This record gives sequence, structure tokens and C-alpha cells, in this order.
Amino acid sequence: MTGADSLHPLRTRLRTLRPAAFGADPDGDRMERIRRSPNFADGVFQNPMGARSRPSGSMLEFAKVFFRKEERARRTPTGTVPVHATTLADLAAPPATGLRLTWMGHSSVLAEIDGRRVLFDPVWGERCSPFAFAGPKRLHPVPLPLAALGPVDVVVISHDHYDHLDLPTIRSLVGTDTAFAVPLGVGAHLERWGVSADRLREFDWNETTHIAGISLTATPARHFCGRGLRNQQHTLWASWAVAGPEHRIYHSGDTGYFPGFKDIGAEHGPFDATMIQIGAYSEYWPDIHMTPAEGMRAHLDLQGGEPLGAMLPIHWATFNLAPHPWAEPGEWTKDAAAEVGQAVAFPRPGEPFEPAGILPTDPWWRAVSAPIAHPWRRSKGAHTALVHREEVDLAGER
Repeated sequence: MTGADSLHPLRTRLRTLRPAAFGADPDGDRMERIRRSPNFADGVFQNPMGARSRPSGSMLEFAKVFFRKEERARRTPTGTVPVHATTLADLAAPPATGLRLTWMGHSSVLAEIDGRRVLFDPVWGERCSPFAFAGPKRLHPVPLPLAALGPVDVVVISHDHYDHLDLPTIRSLVGTDTAFAVPLGVGAHLERWGVSADRLREFDWNETTHIAGISLTATPARHFCGRGLRNQQHTLWASWAVAGPEHRIYHSGDTGYFPGFKDIGAEHGPFDATMIQIGAYSEYWPDIHMTPAEGMRAHLDLQGGEPLGAMLPIHWATFNLAPHPWAEPGEWTKDAAAEVGQAVAFPRPGEPFEPAGILPTDPWWRAVSAPIAHPWRRSKGAHTALVHREEVDLAGER
């Protein structure tokens, strides 16, 4: 047996010891398709513009801030987060306008669009982590059991980080007949967890598929990927534009601000509603998460520069992932929207709303939030100034 031959069984044995939550690395035909991607170079997927995916500055200083007792207290609600109580009953009737969104918390959204049901980034697990005993834990319960949600035509995944791709949730969906639309490489994780290949559609940026009479296009985003101890950048990240016969919606996934939002809007918009990431930002890590000011700018770019449609803030309130106060994303987004005259929905987790109807605007978080300093109000133009951010890794995923 040659040295190379002896290494192959060793790699196979090591793979079997890998925790299931880590997923699987792309290989074979899947990896060959990844290598042919125009967005894959030098052995990794590339962002549409430069982006640092490692924390900048001193990690020791960051740790001191993040784990300081008084700082931890600001990053959690002071009481029970008010989850909408009648989600199941509210979803029983079809949307009167043909489009309804239900934010389930963090980036999980059920979109009912022109008679079809699309579930974005479903995370029903208790922790966004590979481990049941460690990692960021939910700050509020899911509004209703996943099984109670009923049939879903397609599950859309933006990227493979633990707070967007959740092993327990995917395994719960294996027994259904829903299709999955995912970025390149992410299908390897789903296949390891029991999703059959015939239910998977994997896409590079700007590729489109049609499922159940609606079109889904993987659009660019400025982020990164990774679940295991090694981060090989072999799975792509994406935002998504979804269009039915009458309506258009957009889900940002995780992304830093970049000029490409204008191109996405010109190609696929304007949108009746956007779901925009506005949480988990910090000066310690630039480029790959947006502040609420940047999220508002992204929404306007997607709408051709006009305050059109409805914006739903996502990626906040459910998990403690960054140093900012728990309710700051909601407060900052409310201010940013008022400055430009943009309609923004602020539903409680599980509260359905129709973008063409009356939007939920009650600042529900204030009843369970510590006082907020509103630092973004200190300088003129703070809402539109670009401040680059990046995600914190607390789950050992990168």
C-alpha cells in the first residue's frame, strides 16, 4: 500500500468521527461545479468586493468587552420577549393581498407569495451551535412548532452558518416533500442530513430556478461560510430574489453593504417587501454585516433609490451574537426609517403581516429592554454614513 493509499482510509475514518452538525465538505461532481464558478478563485469563493472575514483589532480587548458582566446584561432582554400568540390561527386564512410575511425570529421568515409558501433560513433549534450544551441560546421561543407550519413549497437557505442552517430543523423537514434552494456547496450538508438529491437545487450567483410557479434567483452577498473546525470557503453565500406572478420579495441573508444592491434592484426589483439583515454588527469586525443605517441604504438601493415597498428587519432579537445592546437594532432601524420616510414593519416574532396592508409598528422591545444610549444620533448624517461590520463567532464554527 502506498502512502497516498494509506491516507485515504484514514480520511474516511476521520470523516465518520466528525460531528453531524458540522455537515459535509463538497466533493466529486459538486466540487467540480464549484471550481468552474466564476466566483471561485485561488481555492475559495470570493466576495463581490473585498471583505475581511476575521476580527480586526485585539481579540483580548474584544473578549474583555464581550464577557464583561454589565455588557452581557445589555445584550439580553430584561423580561420575557412578547411572542405573537395566535400565529397558527392567523395563517389559516390566505393573505387578502396575495403576499404575507411572518417573521419567526432572527432570519427565519415564512413568505406566502401568490399562493405559494417559501420558508427562508428556518432555525427552530434551541442554540445556533454544533453543540446542544454550548453556544448562543434562544432569547425567545419559536412562535409555533415547525410541524404546525403546514406544507412549504420551498425552503431557501442563504448560507451555512449555524444561525441560518440548523441541523435539527433540516432533519425535521426531511420527512416532508418540500424542495430546497441553496447556494453552491450547501447541498453537501443537506445530503449528509438525509435530504435526497432530487429535492435539492444548488445555485451560483445570478442563477434562477422555477419551483411551484415562482422564480428564485441566488443574488450576490458580501459574507463568508463555514461550519467545521476548518473554514475552506467551499460553500457559497447568497441573498435571494423571489418573484411570483404578482409580487416580488428579497431576502438579504447575511451581508455587508456593497454597491451591488443597486444592480440586484435594477435586475429583479423593485420589491413589494425586503427582508434586510440589521443586527450582529460591531466595530471589531468590518465588512460582512450591516448596521441598521447600512441596511436602510441597501433597501433604498434595491428600490431604485426610492422609499418603496415595506422593509422587514431581520437577524436580530433572537440570539446574542454581537456587543451591541439587544434592542439597539430595532431602535436604530426605526430612526433610520423615519429619516428617509421608509415604511418598516416591526412585528413581534410570529406576527403575520401583509406589506400592502397595515404594518405592525409598535416598538414592542422597549417594554423588555434596558435603556439604550442611541449613539447613532450623535453626529449629523449618521444614518447614511457607511460603517463596516462583521459577525462574531461564538459557536466555534470558524
